[in-house]
Amino acid sequence: MCASALSKLRHVMFAVFLGLVAIGTPLAGARAQSDPLPSWNDGAVKKSITDFVARVTTQGGADFVPAEQRIATFDNDGTLWTEQPYYFQLAFAFDRVKAMAPQNPEWRRSSRSRRCWTRT
Repeated sequence: MCASALSKLRHVMFAVFLGLVAIGTPLAGARAQSDPLPSWNDGAVKKSITDFVARVTTQGGADFVPAEQRIATFDNDGTLWTEQPYYFQLAFAFDRVKAMAPQNPEWRRSSRSRRCWTRT
């Protein structure tokens, strides 16, 4: 796996962890759940996430993070990825084209690239 994919996986895993912590903290006393991720397949990623959550939520542990310092971000359907109106990567690409357009005047002849910097 390439370095950028591993980095992205780590970020996603950390965000999932934070979401689990943020959701689980207020409900901790409500009821015990045998599997915190019942819709996930058992495997290394699921184990890594649940182990991480256990480490940072075990009071007195070396990796403990107090509840008030835990943060999670989700979009409207509860996932960690935005879908509407378009992906962050696409927004980033539009911004880069706008920033690079002055150094690349030949792009002005392309209707595709012109759409990027004429967007609002």
